[in-house]
Amino acid sequence: MAYKDVYDSWKADPEAFWMAAAQAIDWVEQPSKALFDGNAPLYEWFADGKVNTCWNAVDRHVENGRGDQVAIIHDSPVTHSKKWITYVELRNRVAMLAGALRAKGVEKGDRVIIYMPMIPEALEAMLACARLGAVHSVVFGGFAAHELAVRIDDAKPKCIIAASCGIEPGRIVHYKPLLDGALEQATHQPDFCVIFQRENEVAHLEEGRDYNWHGFQYGVQPAECVPVEGNHPAYVLYTSGTTGQPKGVVRPTAGHLVALNWSMKNIYNVDPGDVFWAASDVGWVVGHSYITYAPLIHGNTTIVFEGKPVGTPDAGTFWRVISEHRVKSFFTAPTAFRAVKREDPKGELVGKYDLSNLGAVFLAGERADPDTILWAQDKLNVPVIDHWWQTETGWAIAANPLGIEELPVKLGSPAVPMPGYEVHILDEGGHQLKDGELGAIAVKLPLPPGTLPTLWNAEARFRKSYLEHFPGYYETGDAGYKDEDGYLYIMARTDDVINVAGHRLSTGAMEEVLAAHPDVAECAVIGISDDLKGQLPLGFLCLNAGTNRLHEEVVKECVQMVRDRIGPVAAFKLACVVDRLPKTRSGKILRGAMAKIADGEAFKMPATIDDPAILDEIAEALKTLGLPKKGRP
Repeated sequence: MAYKDVYDSWKADPEAFWMAAAQAIDWVEQPSKALFDGNAPLYEWFADGKVNTCWNAVDRHVENGRGDQVAIIHDSPVTHSKKWITYVELRNRVAMLAGALRAKGVEKGDRVIIYMPMIPEALEAMLACARLGAVHSVVFGGFAAHELAVRIDDAKPKCIIAASCGIEPGRIVHYKPLLDGALEQATHQPDFCVIFQRENEVAHLEEGRDYNWHGFQYGVQPAECVPVEGNHPAYVLYTSGTTGQPKGVVRPTAGHLVALNWSMKNIYNVDPGDVFWAASDVGWVVGHSYITYAPLIHGNTTIVFEGKPVGTPDAGTFWRVISEHRVKSFFTAPTAFRAVKREDPKGELVGKYDLSNLGAVFLAGERADPDTILWAQDKLNVPVIDHWWQTETGWAIAANPLGIEELPVKLGSPAVPMPGYEVHILDEGGHQLKDGELGAIAVKLPLPPGTLPTLWNAEARFRKSYLEHFPGYYETGDAGYKDEDGYLYIMARTDDVINVAGHRLSTGAMEEVLAAHPDVAECAVIGISDDLKGQLPLGFLCLNAGTNRLHEEVVKECVQMVRDRIGPVAAFKLACVVDRLPKTRSGKILRGAMAKIADGEAFKMPATIDDPAILDEIAEALKTLGLPKKGRP
């Protein structure tokens, strides 16, 4: 079947489409129907079914005779260790951990916060919660104490599961002192904490509150899977909110199972038994969906990688992992590829490894600039697929569905909407725009299974953030356009569309031009305030390793390229070279913080920032341009 046939079959009968997809899941009680719309615009999927996520991700594969297949490969260049866990071992480990949690009073509906590095125990903790029907909330390991405290007070966990430390190249991140600091700040206190002691650092345990991971499981009865309702929350994942108060995205159990399982074959083109690798972190949505749940639900082998794209030990680490573990489908962020390309622009390290098993590479998390995609296509000789989704949706809104049909790649586009998503481009008044016109991207309600039905304890905020601006639609917060073939182009967050003398311009389009310069490894464009034109674009350029050209020359060429390709209307005249860009730990560039520095405005240090010192470097670079100042020429 072609993509168009599949999409049209969903559109013609969404109910039948999703009920058919639900047949691939093991139900304790079958749902009576797919969509529950009695409380529109708050929709639910498979709400009256009974199901268990852990059973579908682990036990059923053992029951179906695949217990000896490897479920998890842990590859940790930072500890120079590798580990393989089969499905039967995983089931036994998860059942014991769940039994120990249950013995301490954790039940269906209780919240458990998980604060761990990229180790198999993080996945086991998630699955143990799912086994009991407890609602986990994973907080990125190494998050500051204050941010952890805010999440503890919002989720009110009965228990916190953490590790003694995380390991970064050249340093140890002390998780336990961060957890202790968070509990000092938090109003809510958990009944107990479970600490996985890593041999690199053994943490102090608080008598009566903290339990050792292994000791606390000694002598307990393993727990069976607890059936939950289809609309029962599987987890809450906090995403940064504009107000500084994080938003708890709720993931419903049944829709999550159905959608993720559907996506593995149809989008990523893997079959049960294939090795799938998402190079992300369990603290982010990619880690939830495509390190932990989707591969295991679908019966794949998933890789838990504890390292970096460069420096552990070099820019060939991705290719080593793909070669050694025979990865069929690889998923990472464009920013990771840009880091690799910056260190090894000619791709010489690729040639050292046998990548014959690799079928495709998927990119998401930030716009994939055409230059990075062309580089990856050239070096890897496989389809390099940009796809687009959000923490809120949990799986792809738009993608090139390789398991259905490999569509032509259009550079700069994450291709076409997936079944379940009817995507529209709207102007400020909610009117449909023509092909090629830049506007707000909105999805007609209802959203498909697996997407957020609400925010944790914040329904009013959910309505205000996503539903009120365009009634009848989910507002994505992204801006872009569609072409005549229905391909989507995501150009920026709505906040990153800048208004230069009345012209709405996409910073993403300018970044695309700058990234095509042969000396530019990575770049970002922000809008800064200007008395005459309202806003002006400002570019930041990171150059390739080994480039020895004068910075002024590169800047001059980049300014000319934007003028040639976008036109004088962009008014692009300001750019500076910097060593690195400020990013969140998931690789998103902190354009908002950079814009505030450039405009001389106060701002709150983003909690998710990877290295706060980079903002000082940005401020120094801006001084060379005479910024910040108001009323620029």
